[in-house]
Amino acid sequence: MTPELQRLNKLFDARHSCRAFRPEPVPRAVIDDILRTAQKVPSWCNAQPWKVTICSGSEAERVRAALLDAAEDGGHSPDLPFPDGYSDEYQQRRRDCGWALYEAVGVQKGDRAGSARQMMENYRLFGAPHCAILSSPAELGSYGAMDCGGFVAAFTLAAHAAGVASIPQAAVASFAPLLHELLDIPDDRIILCAISFGYSDGDHPANSFRTSRAALEEFADWRG
Repeated sequence: MTPELQRLNKLFDARHSCRAFRPEPVPRAVIDDILRTAQKVPSWCNAQPWKVTICSGSEAERVRAALLDAAEDGGHSPDLPFPDGYSDEYQQRRRDCGWALYEAVGVQKGDRAGSARQMMENYRLFGAPHCAILSSPAELGSYGAMDCGGFVAAFTLAAHAAGVASIPQAAVASFAPLLHELLDIPDDRIILCAISFGYSDGDHPANSFRTSRAALEEFADWRG
C-alpha cells in the first residue's frame, strides 16, 4: 500500500456517522473549504448535479422544529422512492447497525418507546448546528442521484479531515414536500438526503459504536 493510500485509508477508518453534536457552530470558512473539496468528485458528463441548501443558526432551528412536527404526524413522502425492502446480507447489516446503536444508548430489545425516541433524533438532526439538504435535477434521474452519492461521501471525508463530524440522513428526505416549501427548493429538483454536521459530542454514548465492513470476498467478484 502506497503512503498516499495509507493516509486515505486512515481517513476512511477514522470517519464515522455522528449521532450527537455539540451546539457551537462551524466557522463559515471551514464549511466553504469542505464544500470546495467535496465538489471535486467525478460526475456523469461532469454535470455536477448536486446543490446543497445549508441551514445554520435560526434557519437550522426552523427546519428542526418543522421536521419534528411533521414526524409526529407521519405521512412520509420522499421525492426518490425508498427501497422496496432489505433481504439477505443487506437486512442483516441493517439490523446489526440498528442494534449496535440501540445497545450504545441503552435501548433494550422490545423497548418500542425507546427505539421511537431514538428514531426521532433523526428529525432533531441529532442536535447538529448545521444541516445541508442535498438535491439533484429531476431530469437526471438515477444518474444524478448516483453522482450525488459521490458528493455525500466526499463531503463526509472532507468534513472529518477538517475536524468536523457529520451524518448523511435519508430519513429527512422522507418529508420532501415540507422541505421544498420551507426552503424554496424548486419542484424540478429531487431532494435526496440531508447531511447534518458540526462538532462531535464525544462523551455521548451514541458516538461510542462503529459499524463493520464486509470482507473483500463478499463484494468483489473477480473475472479473468
